[in-house]
Amino acid sequence: MSHPESNCKAGVLLINLGTPDSPSRRDVKRYLKEFLWDPRVVEMPRALWWPILHGAILNIRPARSARAYQKIWTDEGSPLLFHTLKQADALQKKLGDSITVIPAMRYGNPSIKHGLEQLRDKGCQRILIFPLYPQYSATTTASAFDAVVAELKNWRLIPELRLLNQYFDHPGYIQALADSVKTFQKTHGQPEKLILSYHGLPQRYADAGDPYPHQCMETTQALVGSLGLDETQWRHCYQSRMGREPWLRPATIDTLKELAESGCRHVQVICPGFSSDCLETLEEIAMENQEAFLQAGGARYEYIPCLNDSDEHIDMLAGLARRYLGGWVDE
Repeated sequence: MSHPESNCKAGVLLINLGTPDSPSRRDVKRYLKEFLWDPRVVEMPRALWWPILHGAILNIRPARSARAYQKIWTDEGSPLLFHTLKQADALQKKLGDSITVIPAMRYGNPSIKHGLEQLRDKGCQRILIFPLYPQYSATTTASAFDAVVAELKNWRLIPELRLLNQYFDHPGYIQALADSVKTFQKTHGQPEKLILSYHGLPQRYADAGDPYPHQCMETTQALVGSLGLDETQWRHCYQSRMGREPWLRPATIDTLKELAESGCRHVQVICPGFSSDCLETLEEIAMENQEAFLQAGGARYEYIPCLNDSDEHIDMLAGLARRYLGGWVDE
């Protein structure tokens, strides 16, 4: 075991959702198995869920998901991974040497376990847990906290922890989103409709008290207000529905088809709930949903990229980190 370094006052564990190690069926299956077994993601008794997951889903979905990953995989690997690594590197430069920033994935690699061990080896006894989910949900933010606590159960010396659980209405976040839309539209023009698409969630999770849909709408209202849009110029919807039970509505793909069929010719889509471009934005939104809109009669469809490692995004993340690290690091 390596000896901790003594010059690190605090650390930041920057957590994103995760990605398979490759777009192969084997690696995608391993990733999906970890992801879909999380009781925060699928709230069903384990005895009932196990045969469904192992008997059906993991025998069918990996091949389909692998084909989707292959469409977006790059020479740098998984977009979600390399964007998160770039964000961590930029945040490290912004925060300076007194703080150590380590990226981690809730599912897959680099793992939360590995990230926490890296921070420990750097001598960090004060750690800010920073999930890159603007809107809180038990399926994402709480699951990340679960994984941190599960790993720390195995440690004798537990570090001090602070948890950042949401930033859906942070002024810097809203401004960064608005600036990204304005910059995109300088080149591509203004659409008839701006579509704000968020990852979906089973309706029963919201009915049980998950604040996610409320926070998504708060983000939408703040963003369209910053852009000066009236209610006829935008739509709020949810993507990535899975399974047969009711999910949050309206569905993004249904909204796009409806708009095209009613005569809307030009839309632009932004995904304010994603901090980094990934499978759900690059394949589902930028490819699959584009095809659906055009086939239904639309003419122009454009996807506005996530904030990724843009300067405005990193400035906002750094500001949040400094606020939550207050008192741990010398000003």
